[in-house]
Amino acid sequence: MAGAIDLQEYRGARRRLVETLQAQGLRDLSVLHAIDEIPRHLFIPTGVRHRAYEDSALPIGSGQTISQPSIHARYLELLSLTGKERVLEIGTGSGYQTALLSRLAAQVFSIERIAGLLDKAREVIQQMGANNISFMLGDGTLGWPQFAPFDAILVGAAAPEIPMAYVAQLAEGGRILIPLGDRDEQVLHLFTRHGDELARQDIAPVRFVPLVGKHSWKS
Repeated sequence: MAGAIDLQEYRGARRRLVETLQAQGLRDLSVLHAIDEIPRHLFIPTGVRHRAYEDSALPIGSGQTISQPSIHARYLELLSLTGKERVLEIGTGSGYQTALLSRLAAQVFSIERIAGLLDKAREVIQQMGANNISFMLGDGTLGWPQFAPFDAILVGAAAPEIPMAYVAQLAEGGRILIPLGDRDEQVLHLFTRHGDELARQDIAPVRFVPLVGKHSWKS
């Protein structure tokens, strides 16, 4: 299956995107390398595929979007992954960030609540030959306790507060990256676990779709 994808397609467009991100101040070479390698166009509906390497968010169906590449890049740079981590991703969405994470961490566990999105993401990622990703259809606010603790938890939707499941499933020294706020405006926060304490760092104002589930917004 891995050979089914032409990784040279859109190669120049990917290289230009990397140069754009570098010009914006992105410095993490492993993140830049992953963005250069992962074919973002495959995770985007064919109707907007020609815009795959613009730095813009795009619709992916089911009322969801794929974030602009600079947001993904910033998210991943903030986590400072070394390649040894177990990462929990809340919101598989298009699967693009999942694929990036597969190049940056040892194991990726990704949860999505919309079956149609998960099926599409899984299909593309299987074609790419990534074999360090586990998927689950379900309520992301519950986390994935069977595979805890996680070194990083990356939340691709906004919550009013951190679901306690994430705190319980976070390893010592682990990081949670999550947008917190109301349904319309949020601030991206980075939390780091030190014993029973979570050190908080406020990153930037953001706007994400709401995190829907038992321990967050109701649908």
